[in-house]
Amino acid sequence: MAIAQSDLQARIEAAFPDAEVTITDLAGDGDHYKARIVSAAFNGLARVRQHQLVNRALADLLSGPLHALALETVAKDA
Repeated sequence: MAIAQSDLQARIEAAFPDAEVTITDLAGDGDHYKARIVSAAFNGLARVRQHQLVNRALADLLSGPLHALALETVAKDA
């Protein structure tokens, strides 16, 4: 199974409404992506906690159609 890049981006933007999101399809197969997410929701959080927030928001995709997701999370200056 695969997920469209635009659907993945929409899911992340819904979870982090203020975010600047950049999605890259790493393998051209629709289930290996890199996501760069810049959000104020990450301010003051350790990187592992930032990634946990994203993983929680995408839990149903990560256990199904999304095989691999490389994350780059960045705190947005308030």
